[in-house]
Amino acid sequence: MQRMQVNRSTGRLEGASYLASPNCNARPAGCEPELVVIHGISVPAGHFGDGHVEGLFTNELDTDSDERLAHLSGVQVSAHLLIHRDGHITQFVPFNQRAWHAGESSFNQRANCNDFSIGIELEGTDMTTYAGVQYDVLEPVLRALREAYPEIGDDRVVGHCHIAPGRKSDPGPRFDWGRLQRSLGILQPVTQPRVSTR
Repeated sequence: MQRMQVNRSTGRLEGASYLASPNCNARPAGCEPELVVIHGISVPAGHFGDGHVEGLFTNELDTDSDERLAHLSGVQVSAHLLIHRDGHITQFVPFNQRAWHAGESSFNQRANCNDFSIGIELEGTDMTTYAGVQYDVLEPVLRALREAYPEIGDDRVVGHCHIAPGRKSDPGPRFDWGRLQRSLGILQPVTQPRVSTR
């Protein structure tokens, strides 16, 4: 995997596909990315590669097409990046903008994690083993983000479950935090209670 780089002026990851999401806004004045939040997503649950995640993040998901999508009607969410099962990367929001990925959340007693975090979605579920190529891509992405935004320290790569315990459970128990610790020196987040919500 070749070295990746963030263009600080555009807030874009070089080499990633770009599909703009309307579900974003400006970060509060003075806020820079200081945290990376790893998520797992599939729409509907357990289905991959059908474009529904992209539709969800761009408000183009046809929620009438499948009863399993009905609960997503009117939902406005996004993430900065999606890493597909095959390792392809799609960026939806520039890193210098606030993506709507974390919801009600807190890190180190600081609320509203969207203000100061970058959200990375991995196509998967809590109980599905993530593909090796997804880690092969995630690792250089994290290196590039930490180089571009030095405030993202060894203890500032966490799961959605860690910033919204009891409400969110992703990326789930199948996510290999140990691999990130070995390859990047990422400190494994403290385990939080989990619930199955996606």
